[in-house]
Amino acid sequence: MNAIQETNFQFPGQTGFYRGKVRDVYSFPDKLIMIASDRISAFDVVLPRPIPYKGQVLNQTAAYFLRATADIVPNWLLDTPDPNVSVGLKCEPYAVEMVVRGYLAGHAWRQYRDGHRTLCGVALPDGLRENDRLPQPIITPSTKAHEGHDEDISREEILSQGIVRDEEYMQLENYALALFSRGTAMAAERGLILVDTKYEFGSIDGKVYLIDEVHTPDSSRYFYADTYDTNLQANQPQKQLSKEFVREWLIANGFQGKTGQVVPAMSDEWVQQISARYIELFETVTGQSFRPADPATDPLLRIEANVGKSLAV
Repeated sequence: MNAIQETNFQFPGQTGFYRGKVRDVYSFPDKLIMIASDRISAFDVVLPRPIPYKGQVLNQTAAYFLRATADIVPNWLLDTPDPNVSVGLKCEPYAVEMVVRGYLAGHAWRQYRDGHRTLCGVALPDGLRENDRLPQPIITPSTKAHEGHDEDISREEILSQGIVRDEEYMQLENYALALFSRGTAMAAERGLILVDTKYEFGSIDGKVYLIDEVHTPDSSRYFYADTYDTNLQANQPQKQLSKEFVREWLIANGFQGKTGQVVPAMSDEWVQQISARYIELFETVTGQSFRPADPATDPLLRIEANVGKSLAV
């Protein structure tokens, strides 16, 4: 299968290009074209092998949830002319990610396990277990890093450093909690628990927009609801839909993105297993059947042609 490692297009009217960990972003005067590659990152490091269909899963899941939450906050998405492509408004991004957590899992659990009882300025009670539901969803922001690791930051630090103005930041918090509530309800309809997720926002002429992706496997963690209580009481790992299983595999093989560590080799079987898990997430979380892009067609030629048609409109 033709996995997409990277793109290097030159579109008519293009004014800039930026390669993120996963997406290749093409700038135009008033809009962006984001191409979801099949790259996969963990611990803020891009792993060496692309994952077939991951970009399509990511793009189509994000589009599904952007359309389903547009009544809560306006978002950047205008069109999806290709399975791997989103076209949207060019916003000025806020330099923070709004991470919302409903359960003590992942990074939050690792911090808690190591003795920390305050995360991003939010106090956590004693006596919690891994994967416990928190008394209420909390916001644990992080700085948005173009390179290297995103860093935890508190609301107080964001405001004191002038990263976001007070009134705008409160709007971002309100939007993030409302989006998490909608995502929680939508997950419950699919037999899932939305554990935690992150939101990114931008602005145009002072108006806030939801940007990037939302409720995807790269930005969110889901547990299966039917086994949650049983596994929690038995102190067993939760059955989940997220890329946490990739992080766990990396940790088990001695990699957490720290200096001097080497990414372990990824076998063909492991790559295909990751691909299958991403497809499973798409179908489970959206309730839709996954229709893979034509594997017989060169994906770069397909994307270039579809973007060209979109630009010509």
